[in-house]
Parts: sequence; C-alpha cells; structure tokens
Amino acid sequence: MRAGPHSDAFDRGLQDFLSARPRLFGIAYRILGSAVEAEDIVQEAWLRWQNTDRAEVHEPVAFLTTVTARLAINLAQSARVRRESYVGPWLPEPVDTTQDPHLGAERAEAVELAVLLVMEKLNPVERAAYVLREAFDYPYKRVADILETGEANARQLVSRARKHLGAERKEPVSPAAHRRLLEVFLAAARTGDLSTLEDLLTADVVSYSDGGGIRGASKIPVIGRVRVSRYLVAFAPRFWPEAEIRWVEANGRPAVLIARDGAAVALLCVDVSEAGIDRIMWVMNPAKLTPYVLSLGA
Repeated sequence: MRAGPHSDAFDRGLQDFLSARPRLFGIAYRILGSAVEAEDIVQEAWLRWQNTDRAEVHEPVAFLTTVTARLAINLAQSARVRRESYVGPWLPEPVDTTQDPHLGAERAEAVELAVLLVMEKLNPVERAAYVLREAFDYPYKRVADILETGEANARQLVSRARKHLGAERKEPVSPAAHRRLLEVFLAAARTGDLSTLEDLLTADVVSYSDGGGIRGASKIPVIGRVRVSRYLVAFAPRFWPEAEIRWVEANGRPAVLIARDGAAVALLCVDVSEAGIDRIMWVMNPAKLTPYVLSLGA
C-alpha cells in the first residue's frame, strides 16, 4: 500500500519538527528556567505546527523557533506572577546536560543554574533576546523579527541583559576547578569544618534552598560568609549522616545528588569564580528533583 500525499506531508512535517525539537526545548528552557514548562511549550508548538498550512512555510525551523520563543515569553510573564507566591527561594529546574552539553544551542550559553537564576531578574523579552543571540547565535535582524521589534531595539535588549549579568555574576572557573572546589566544600560541609568553609566562600555568598515549602528547607536565602558557614555547620549533624552521595552533572557543571534510603533529597550545585564559591543552590523541591533524577536513568 502506497502512502498518499497527505501521509508524505505529515511525515515531512514530523521530520522537520523532530529535527528542530532540541533547539525548541533549549530556547523555551532558557527563557523559563523550567524543563516541565519548556516541554509544555514544545508540545504547544507541535500542535500549532500541525494546524499550520505548511505549504506556506518556507523555513520550518525559523517558523517553529518564532512560535516557541513567543509562547515562552507569554508563559514567562505569567510565571513571574506565580513565582511571587512561591514558598521560599525559587531556583531553576535542573537538567542533565551529559547527552546534549549545549542543550540544543550553538553554544552552552545561558544554561548554568546560576545564570538562569540571575536571568529571572530580566524581563521575559530581554531574556529571550539574550538567549537567541548569545546561545543560538541568531543575527540581530532575526532576533528582532522573532520579538516583533526593530533591530536597534533588539541590540539594546541584548546589551541590557549582558550588562545585568555582568554586574550580578563574576567570571566562572573551569569545570575541573569547579569540581575540585565543590569536593573540598562537600567534605567541609559534611564534617562541619567552619574554618575551611569560611576560606571557600566569598564575602557575599548566598545559599538558596528551594524546597517549595517542604520541611527542612530554609524559607529565606542565607547571605554572607559568616552566616552561611555557621548555617552549614549547624545543620551538618542532622543532614549528612546516612546521606548517600552521587556525583552528577547539572546544567553543564559538576553537582552532587544527595539521597537517603535510596530516595533523592537534594541536588547541590554551586556557582564558583576565582574568588571562591559565590552561590550555593540546594534543589530540594520534589517537583524539580524527581524529573531530574529520572532523566539520569540508573
């Protein structure tokens, strides 16, 4: 039995979508900081693609990218309101980048948890402009078309985003140096070694615990070398005994998955510059932790 023209068109449409899918997810994830929400956006883009007269579309990837970016911006605007009522600090949802280090992009820009966290302070259009230009290397003209603005304004949006990120975040170290410092930090945190912790942390270090309201997660960020060090020492006897440690990768950086009785309880990520550890991020919310653990497989 031969496939009809409608079947051929569907197959071509499906193939175009599947080849673009990693890029679409990568764009939506960076704009939203949520893998679950990014998947929803990609599904919505697929529905729109199915309902489009594809004979009229000359560049499927360009069409799908535009749809995805605009949907993600709209969702980011409503997500900002929802996050205002979030219990405790909000952290981006971690993703496993071992299979796709660039997460569908030209380069692994704007995928680290710390960058996504800082990008939350940008408005969604600035965020999208930065993502499209810096991660996906789109020319400004293309960025402007996607965002339905002028090229000069697209340049301004990217420039503002760059300045904000530059002001909020120091230059990160290499993954190898990151891993070494995280190993020393982990040993000091587990043993409650106050002096080593104070040596590792920068003066304005911040510790974020994203528990989404679960018991045991700090409801406010802990700020400053002395406070964070003492906080880590105080909870060490309760938190670390019986803890099972597994080294993993999250958002392009080494991270530590912490489990108890075989069940994950936290993902520990840090942001490291030449000056030391600038941010400590504890992802404890099961809604964020469970999908990440499942994506790791065995």
